[in-house]
Amino acid sequence: MKILVTGGAGYIGSHSCIELAASNHQVVILDNLCNASLVSIARAEKLAGTRFPLHRIDLRDGEAVHRLFEREHFDAVVHFAALKAVGESVEKPLDYYDNNVVGSIHLLQAMRAHGCKRLVFSSSATVYGNPDSVPVNEDAPLRVTNPYGRTKLVTEDMIRDACAADPQFSAILLRYFNPVGAHPSGEIGEDPRGIPNNLMPYICQVAVGRRDHLGVFGGDWPTVDGTGVRDYIHVVDLARAHADAINALEYARHPATTLNLGTGQGISVLQLVRAFEQARVRAFEQASGRKVPCEIVARRAGDVAAVYADPRRAKEVIGWQAARGVDEMCVDAWRWQSRNPEGYGAA
Repeated sequence: MKILVTGGAGYIGSHSCIELAASNHQVVILDNLCNASLVSIARAEKLAGTRFPLHRIDLRDGEAVHRLFEREHFDAVVHFAALKAVGESVEKPLDYYDNNVVGSIHLLQAMRAHGCKRLVFSSSATVYGNPDSVPVNEDAPLRVTNPYGRTKLVTEDMIRDACAADPQFSAILLRYFNPVGAHPSGEIGEDPRGIPNNLMPYICQVAVGRRDHLGVFGGDWPTVDGTGVRDYIHVVDLARAHADAINALEYARHPATTLNLGTGQGISVLQLVRAFEQARVRAFEQASGRKVPCEIVARRAGDVAAVYADPRRAKEVIGWQAARGVDEMCVDAWRWQSRNPEGYGAA
């Protein structure tokens, strides 16, 4: 199929373009590059052995989105494009509603107007908030605690309503837990702008010398070592889920099916730090002896003790399950960071 990938130049988007191409789909990227780099597209093209034409369009420009759909026929859309920093969303909620919700409305309108009936949506486990119990399945209560998560839930609801209004419209909504790692080539990976909001890129930047130490938010949680527990999933596994979801939509209708993407295993902050240190020693002799200094700081508002997935439904519906463990996540993340200490900025 010919697939439009919104946000295809980003961290998860670029990895997913490679997996979609490996499934023999034709990939076209829409991205405004506000949090991405042209370098990631060029490297993803090299890894995939094919071109990913780029349309530099902001989804908030509804007319430009419609013109693109008029010029090109798309069989399906994979929708990543969104602002995604929880803290920033609290400071700038209207920017997040404008970008994430208004942009999604324009995309859905263009799809409807031009007969594109298949959609895979990048959602988030943030919609579960503080769950009653773990692991969390897709039927758990939804308790959004920040504007970013609310934009994801609003967009999920819009997609459900679009499916209800048009029996031919088919969608799979993928709720990510915590993507980490990088392509095993070391060519593409996570390159956050400014101070990282996520744990793994922060660990990598400390290890490569860009930052002095890792601040750990809270050491007194009711967990195995007092630090928060999350479900970390390798970005290549996550990317493969999008190809599996697109392939499922090609042959069957899915009326707004929601799936968790995780490993089903909880890992604490300090466990991930120790795994990273040990993985670096095994994978790169020159990194031997390098530590990741940690400092326990105050809990972060809105954080919870433990969240990890029940991912069984994804296996039942699209035949997907995570295949890579925490060691591989750490080794691949360090390979990317050690080869690209300044991210794409130095390329």
